[in-house]
Amino acid sequence: MSKRNTQQRRHTIVSLLNEQGEVTVDELSQRFETSEVTIRKDLSALEKNGLLLRRYGGAVPVPSEMVTENAGEPVSKRKQAIAHAAAGRIRDHNRIIIDSGSTTAALLGELGQRHGLIVMTNSLNIANALRELEPEPTLLMTGGTWDATSESFQGQVAEQVLRSYDFDQLFIGADGIDIGRGTTTFNELTGLSRVMAEVAREVVVMVESDKIGRKIPNLELPWGVIHTLITDNGLSDEFKHQLEKKGINLIIAPES
Repeated sequence: MSKRNTQQRRHTIVSLLNEQGEVTVDELSQRFETSEVTIRKDLSALEKNGLLLRRYGGAVPVPSEMVTENAGEPVSKRKQAIAHAAAGRIRDHNRIIIDSGSTTAALLGELGQRHGLIVMTNSLNIANALRELEPEPTLLMTGGTWDATSESFQGQVAEQVLRSYDFDQLFIGADGIDIGRGTTTFNELTGLSRVMAEVAREVVVMVESDKIGRKIPNLELPWGVIHTLITDNGLSDEFKHQLEKKGINLIIAPES
């Protein structure tokens, strides 16, 4: 089912809920001629966006006293552009790693029509979002030790799990780009990122242009392991020239 049809179905579910005061999974499954699993995903996604409350067997409207004006910070146009360009490199049945981070998380909204994906992640937020996609990819988790700073799993267990697989692509962000060294981070835990790069045939760095030129002490990935860097059209000509000399595939994603 296309992403557009999914959005239309979810919009109709909200309309029905407002008209009837409640809806059931069984009723919706019959109405839309789809599985109860799909309907439960719809209700989960709508609840996450603050549009309803799930209850056993269905959903009810959100009580007025619980309605908030802002359910969360929207993804910036720059991140959306970067994510769209990154998704264009993913083919059906690819085996990919999506590292934790807000820029890499923006990629999830672009994957709704990919079939047969196998996705490894160290982020609980990304894992939960992947379960709402249609068709749902095969989800792999690194496990490991929870790191509150990066809000992701890290450590030796996660590294061992990663080394048990091989992947087509790694999609990873960065706190900064040091033109001389590579990607940099505020987090001192860089071991897992390097293992991710080792087990992927293509390493794709997704980073907003205002982070390029930042010199942060902790080197994460050196240029020698990076194949592609995707950024937005705010990149200066000077930095563009310097990056192109690194021999990487530089992609400038225009904002829509």
